[in-house]
Amino acid sequence: MTEYPSIAAVDLGSNSFHLLIAREVDGRFQILHKEKQRVYLAAGLDDDFYLSSEAIERALHALKQFATTLKSFSHSHVQVVATYTLRNSKNIQHFLHKAQQCFPFKINVISGQEEARLIYQGVANYIHNEHNRLVIDIGGGSSELIIGRHFNHLLLTSRNMGCVNMTQQFFSDGKLTEKRFNKALIKAEQDLEVITASYLNKGWETCLGTSGTIKTLSAINHAYFNESHLTLKSLTHIKTLIFEQQQLQLLVLKGLPIERRNSIVGGLIVLIAIFKQLNIHSLEYCDFALREGLMHEAHQRKEFDIRARTINTLCEHYTVDTAHSDNICQTLRQFFAATERSWQLNSCDLQILCWAAQLHEVGLTINSSGLHKHSAYIIMHSQLPGFTQEQQLLLSTLIRFYRKKIKPTDIHALFTEQPKNFAKLLTLLRLAIICNQKRQYQQTGKIELQAQEDTLSIKLDADWANKHSILFADLQQEQRYLTPLNINLALI
Repeated sequence: MTEYPSIAAVDLGSNSFHLLIAREVDGRFQILHKEKQRVYLAAGLDDDFYLSSEAIERALHALKQFATTLKSFSHSHVQVVATYTLRNSKNIQHFLHKAQQCFPFKINVISGQEEARLIYQGVANYIHNEHNRLVIDIGGGSSELIIGRHFNHLLLTSRNMGCVNMTQQFFSDGKLTEKRFNKALIKAEQDLEVITASYLNKGWETCLGTSGTIKTLSAINHAYFNESHLTLKSLTHIKTLIFEQQQLQLLVLKGLPIERRNSIVGGLIVLIAIFKQLNIHSLEYCDFALREGLMHEAHQRKEFDIRARTINTLCEHYTVDTAHSDNICQTLRQFFAATERSWQLNSCDLQILCWAAQLHEVGLTINSSGLHKHSAYIIMHSQLPGFTQEQQLLLSTLIRFYRKKIKPTDIHALFTEQPKNFAKLLTLLRLAIICNQKRQYQQTGKIELQAQEDTLSIKLDADWANKHSILFADLQQEQRYLTPLNINLALI
């Protein structure tokens, strides 16, 4: 009898945490189990973007329950992503540290662009069209808008306006007034202005809406007006129904769950603003989004392909010298093989190092002076489909310090969890680049590496070292450069 292993997708959203378990049978997913925990994270984010202890406790309670459900799952079959509230929280490391104690699976904090991409993949894997479509997702803290065709996204954006933060900003005391509504609507439309022209120019034929907010508005629309599609006219009617009751806490509407009572107005404002800015005629609710997109990628193991494609696209865009980066990668593989066991590295570390090698010169398009700084800036602020925020930060920081002096305070501020591992990766990258700086691949077989704790010994063949005196001098200088990393580079 054929066994079909289960896959789990966990979405740590601003309003709710979701767990979806499914198995793939003959190319289709069978949903086996769903869990939803209301955590109201966005409501616990203060004006300085710090999560309150109460919000953290609610989140940890939900994660403990998920951990019980996923007890028998291997780590490779569980994908976890965190969205707006956690990616913007300034005490995210504190939360992740506490979460690790009760939830054994890695939490990947993703950018708004990556969230939008996964939402679109969730829709694309279930709903098929031959034309462009606009997908809208309104979350607790952000809203994602995507234009795509088939499985390819054409435009992605994530705006920092959601049903929770819009409601908190303009209706914190629960009073519903026309003046506040109009003020909030203008603010939402202003946030959308920067994307309006490009989205209208790209165009679409159908519009789909995901998320709990749009599901609720669709349910209200059907209950009162017997219409399945949302229009600007129906949204205006829903607004009238809501404002007749004057107080958020007293809202009672058919189709409105109690738990959405305090956030529905913010979601309605965001959706009306989108309708008005993008001249949308009709929107249909779609029950597939981020979790489904995450699950499909986890099953099909596309993550590597997506990230590799992202790297290749950047290399082409910035006309990277690929022969040079390939030589560095070849040296990195040699150095990695010599240090992998002693330094307790893994295959993911090697992959990150090779990606850093491929991208370390993208800043040449700006200026060769300060190249490492320019390259790091580009990588940190580019859209990198397939990469988490943590991976993007790691790549950028490796590139920032691949040459010249190292500022340990900057590194420790970024990598408080595993600074030693980062120091080892940076050391290997710097050495591999030094060995290839002439852009003529040199056989490094005459260089032997041995790693022990915080010491890296380089044994050089005497004749080879004499023929490469400049390289030997560079390695001597590198001994001093690596001191702030607490790496002792010994030349034998």
